[in-house]
Amino acid sequence: MDSMMASLSKSGTDGVSMITYAFWNNKGGTGKTSLCFQTLSHYAHENPDERILVVDVCPQANLSELLYGGLAFRGSEVLLARQGEPVRRTIGGYFELRLSSPYAPPTIVAADYISKPSQYNQAIPENIDLIAGDPLLEMQATAMSALANTSIPTTNSWLRIIDWIRDLLEAVSDDYDTVFIDTNPSFSMYTQVALSSSDRLILPVMADDSSRRAIQNAFSLVYGLKLPSDIYTQYAFATRLREAGRDLPQVHVIAKNRLTQYMGAASAYAAVLHSIDRDVVALMASTPEMFTFDNIEDGVVEIRDFQTAGVVAQARGCPLYAQRPGKLDIMGHRVQVKADYLENCVTDARKLVAAL
Repeated sequence: MDSMMASLSKSGTDGVSMITYAFWNNKGGTGKTSLCFQTLSHYAHENPDERILVVDVCPQANLSELLYGGLAFRGSEVLLARQGEPVRRTIGGYFELRLSSPYAPPTIVAADYISKPSQYNQAIPENIDLIAGDPLLEMQATAMSALANTSIPTTNSWLRIIDWIRDLLEAVSDDYDTVFIDTNPSFSMYTQVALSSSDRLILPVMADDSSRRAIQNAFSLVYGLKLPSDIYTQYAFATRLREAGRDLPQVHVIAKNRLTQYMGAASAYAAVLHSIDRDVVALMASTPEMFTFDNIEDGVVEIRDFQTAGVVAQARGCPLYAQRPGKLDIMGHRVQVKADYLENCVTDARKLVAAL
């Protein structure tokens, strides 16, 4: 049964594989959610014929709140309403279903968990659907871990739990062309479930040494590289997926984020960014199968700090391309968005979209 499940592929109506992108870094504060929001919104806007599904696998559900309208336009209220439906219209609602049938996929009615953000936020393209985040994920993670470690004859219980999102995406594979997954800055069970269902990773980093360490940790956690001892190898995420005949997600883009914070005399930050490049080049030479690109220049995108334009976009749940310059009222405060800087931000967001 497990080998049969391993052979499943995510294919759309035209026989073209449904591609799943996950935004992840186990370090917080790298701008992961804001980059995910801008990237998926721009992508949907530039590809109106594609059907986009967003899966928010983060208990904070910040991406969902942005898509529903942000702070200024009741995004939080809409999110709470979706979490309060008889069947929670969230990833937590789907996981509740799976907790009652953890090792065999039940009948999955994906529409029970999907909403359309454009119904609440006119700035969001109509071709985006959302499975919202849910704070229940933290409690569910404990149960998921226990279930994954349950010994069942002839059944790989860990793999069955790891497949929960994969099962969901298989159920909607005829309905969507591209999936974007936002993850928590952790490597908890629900994060592993999200990453195992992904084809390509987008790794945001910043120009500080903690980001360099974080990206090294990311490769250890996902790919089992440079583990502190061989004793960890048998339990590693990568080992267990490979033993099940599964492909690991490939690193597709390393997004160097908020670079304008480090301009000027901060040459030490440039040195850190070069060090990240050197680390990645070394990994590309030793384990090229982990990457979708052959040259470091093809896999790195530099993103400026969105500054005021980004703050306004976040507050209003508005993609940068739909933002207008000038003075705007944000929660009773007048905020100035400069046209030239806004255009530069849009250009950088499009660079990341182009890399997809």
